Amino acid sequence: MSTPPRDLDRGRGPEDTVPPLTRIIRDALDRLRAFDRRRPRVWDTAVTGFWTVAAVLDYTSGGWRHTAHEDVTAPEFLVLLMSLGFSLPLLWRRTHPLAVVLLMTPISLVNVWTGAVVQASLLQLIPVFQIVLRFSFRTVAAAALLFVAPVLSGGFRIPSSWGQEVVSYVWGLVFVVLLGIAVRTRREYTEALVERAHRLERERDQQARLAAAAERTRIAREMHDIIGHNLSVITGLADGGAYAARKNPERAGQALDAIGTTSRQALSELRRLLGVLRDDHPDAERTPQPTLDELTPLIERVRRAGLPVDLELHGEPTAWSLTPGRQLTVYRVIQEALTNTLKHATGPTSATVTLTYSRTHLDARITDTGTGAGRAADTEEAPLAAQGIMGMRERAALYDGTLEAGPLPEHPGWRVQLRLPLEDTHQ
Repeated sequence: MSTPPRDLDRGRGPEDTVPPLTRIIRDALDRLRAFDRRRPRVWDTAVTGFWTVAAVLDYTSGGWRHTAHEDVTAPEFLVLLMSLGFSLPLLWRRTHPLAVVLLMTPISLVNVWTGAVVQASLLQLIPVFQIVLRFSFRTVAAAALLFVAPVLSGGFRIPSSWGQEVVSYVWGLVFVVLLGIAVRTRREYTEALVERAHRLERERDQQARLAAAAERTRIAREMHDIIGHNLSVITGLADGGAYAARKNPERAGQALDAIGTTSRQALSELRRLLGVLRDDHPDAERTPQPTLDELTPLIERVRRAGLPVDLELHGEPTAWSLTPGRQLTVYRVIQEALTNTLKHATGPTSATVTLTYSRTHLDARITDTGTGAGRAADTEEAPLAAQGIMGMRERAALYDGTLEAGPLPEHPGWRVQLRLPLEDTHQ
């Protein structure tokens, strides 16, 4: 058996533990990423338009003159062309980042060689950042060299630019590369976690299907003996009724009534077997399956194993209400619940088995007082416990019943609640 995580004991979900501001920012970023995935060109156009406007404003306002050298030889129309050459190619910064860097390299060489040093040249760092996110480190090194080479050549032509342009450009490149590596590492780590979660989810579903198939196969083997027993009874009653019909017609009528009741039960069991694959393994059990008559010996064995168990009965079963299949279901659920208590509960523990008969249903409630409410939720036994609960639910569903399992709300411990109709709800 398993329980919810410790931080959910007060009924709080995982989303409730996230600060509201963090949740708002995260949701906004998720929506922005989703929009970018649907319409990437819109975002690329917006970014390109923003930096193009900024570059043109730098030209029209004369801001580029504050960074230009005194002996600048570039005419103003060339400065405008260089500003546009650094900004407009950003439209392809994500689809073809290396081509964008190659296109900007000769423009950067002209920029530093003429001494204009327009600030738009720093936009080369944007496609470099995209290269760091997506390509190998060899490609990153080539892009870094394309970015630095024009700046270094300009430094040799204008020695005074070493302290102003060259160092700042190199530091900007280092910062962008380190930032790209950090973002890329985080992204790959997140993708690995998502892939691992999907793999675990697939494995969990596979284990669930295997557990359900194994349980159905075991139920099919158990029902084999029940159906065989019913048919044997019908055969014996038919033979006895044929013999009694010649001497005692009243006894023959009773035999026919018993045949009708037994055959209806057998037919109901056969309908439940449709669609269930049987496993004819040579080692499969063929012994008679337990009924509620064996419930007292089961409880005695559990007591001898060290778990005090009390049995409480309320009401009386009506005639023909508990078919062998239903008795087997109740027996197996009680057996599984007590076995889980023995295996997973810690501390001083006792258990109570309560059977309540009503006119239409049988309720079986198994509770314990174990303090180990986690029931191996954080250990390697958790999948086995979950499969045990799944198997009990499969048994209950076979007879249109329901089963609930979970921690007790009022005090430490665990409960398993089985509700089983005494008659079929469908024919």
